[in-house]
Amino acid sequence: MATTPPKPERPISPHLGHYRMGPAMLTSIVHRITGDGLAIVGGLLFTWWLAALAAGKESYDYFLSWFTGPSWNILGYIIGVGLTFSLFQHMMSGIRHFVLDTGAGYELKTNKTGAILTFVGALVLTILFWGILLKDVILGVAK
Repeated sequence: MATTPPKPERPISPHLGHYRMGPAMLTSIVHRITGDGLAIVGGLLFTWWLAALAAGKESYDYFLSWFTGPSWNILGYIIGVGLTFSLFQHMMSGIRHFVLDTGAGYELKTNKTGAILTFVGALVLTILFWGILLKDVILGVAK
């Protein structure tokens, strides 16, 4: 009786079901998201700010009321902190990619550490930035 030979082990076609989400993959995905967010949200807000600035005091005051007014103040902080974190995350990820482009940091442990440090660095820089920006509010010193 003839038997069929066993099928050789072949590589599995790569798709998301075969990958584990690691820090390097997450950093890459977040880098793309933050770049898009900075371009779209930041670009729209910058355009609105320029248009309000060009339209005169009344338009500019309306623009500022969205971010500094009593009812929308929280929106301004959410958007501001979000865009700031996006900027620092995108910058830290770009620095990581620059290091990788030199040929360094491809060892698994080093790559994982570098990916985690992009998030830590972005978070620390965001906290420092907003701490300096709001130091008078935090310390209760009024101008």
